[in-house]
Amino acid sequence: MASRVDAGTGDPAGKPATREVFALGGGAESAYPAAKQAVAPPNRRTARGDAIDRQPSFLHAALTFCAIVTVIGVGLFGLNASLHSLMLVCLTIAALSAWLLYREGFGPIRAAMNTGISGALPAIYIFVLIGVLIAAFIQAGTVGALIYYGLQMISPAVFLPTATILCVLMSIATGTSWGTVGTAGIVLIGIGEAIGIPLPIVAGAIVSGAAFGDKMSPVSDTTNLAAMSARVDLYGHIRSMTYTTIPTLILVLVVFALINTRYAHNTLPPERLAALMQALQGLYHINLLCLLPFAVMIVLIALKVAAEPAMIAAAAMAALLAIFMQGADPVAVLNALYGGGSGETGIESLDNLLSRGGIVSMMWTLSLALMALALGGILSVFGFLQVLIGAVVRRVRSAFGLVTATIAGCLVGNMTMGEAYMSIILGGQLFGPAYDDCGVDRRVLSRSLEEGATLTTGLIPWTTGGAFFATTLGVSVVDYAPWALLNWMNPLVAILFSLLGIGLFRRHAAPDRAAALAASD
Repeated sequence: MASRVDAGTGDPAGKPATREVFALGGGAESAYPAAKQAVAPPNRRTARGDAIDRQPSFLHAALTFCAIVTVIGVGLFGLNASLHSLMLVCLTIAALSAWLLYREGFGPIRAAMNTGISGALPAIYIFVLIGVLIAAFIQAGTVGALIYYGLQMISPAVFLPTATILCVLMSIATGTSWGTVGTAGIVLIGIGEAIGIPLPIVAGAIVSGAAFGDKMSPVSDTTNLAAMSARVDLYGHIRSMTYTTIPTLILVLVVFALINTRYAHNTLPPERLAALMQALQGLYHINLLCLLPFAVMIVLIALKVAAEPAMIAAAAMAALLAIFMQGADPVAVLNALYGGGSGETGIESLDNLLSRGGIVSMMWTLSLALMALALGGILSVFGFLQVLIGAVVRRVRSAFGLVTATIAGCLVGNMTMGEAYMSIILGGQLFGPAYDDCGVDRRVLSRSLEEGATLTTGLIPWTTGGAFFATTLGVSVVDYAPWALLNWMNPLVAILFSLLGIGLFRRHAAPDRAAALAASD
């Protein structure tokens, strides 16, 4: 388990211990040593041990960052270019910029790229295994059974709030947004499509609910990582987050309930409902045993079994059910784990849902993630991000400014490094002393790290989270992001609350900053 930390002093209460990863879609704990090495100032080192002792100027770092953002912005939204190609151009820009700084050949640049990738290796394993898990669940009839029972139980009049709450509960229990989206998410997408609600809105509700648990659950990797990086007690960190996250969730549910009124009368015609039920029963033997693999996964995660064996056990159970209960050919089941399912019900929307999954389905996401992580490795190891964020930190003179800068800094970190873990670690290191000097409790820092990093990763197409959600749900990030209400509303609520002094915990301020803080607030 993560080490307990005293909230008042910030000193570890015991020797930090790397806990085993058991949250799907996580794995940050396994990556802590590599990640901390990659961003630890002042002796920044690559994975092969090269010391990067030259710091870029602010102008150099700013030009590099602006070039990357411009390429992605213009290419993605203006030219509709391939995101992979744009990331390759950005990687080239970063490598050239690093070479101009270091001028020691390509070896240190390659090592920095390796550092960025190695820090997220556990997440890469999860990428592959979730593709396997989805395919196995489809073959076993688990997804079909969940849709079958869900169509009978979920009312169209409250579908969006219900979908959000279901994802909240599952992500709190499992501590994972990826696992929630990869299981409950694809089922809810199928039900929402059958009801006639636009898929971007359904995907937004799913991502909102999944992100809530990923941020708030005590078994979430990012929750533990944020507490560790800010040097606060885990449960103190969670209590601090309730001040901004619970009001935001209530607001999100109200908004989804209002949106849902447009589709309250979209009940499935009896003949279409009967056709869907008949199609599912024709393809699978639908019964409660179909839900066994899902139950196995939930139980193993609750028992704190590591993610990889928990997912493999659930997939193995699903494969056995597919062979012995559904009567599937064993070779076809094995091939589906690689290539995905092939639902043939005669209903196009249902066939599209039941033809997902497999290792191949994750390759688009995985290849994009590898390039984004390599880019993040260069920008972090060579100090570009530290220079940019450090310049902001030195100019902050109020608690409101600190919270705003922390959230914005983590957002920038996600945009450049491609995942939340490094943003959280880097943010904790760079902003921590400023919170102490301003007399703001570090629980506000840990909360802001999650609101800037954990929540925004699903809103950026080239991050590991955004790419995974888009691939799994079949809806692009650009389409669902406006409807992922919790992900972008929570940071705004946090900034507003810091301005109003709500949930802004204080501690004894250092003499040299106390006067400035009082004058600014």
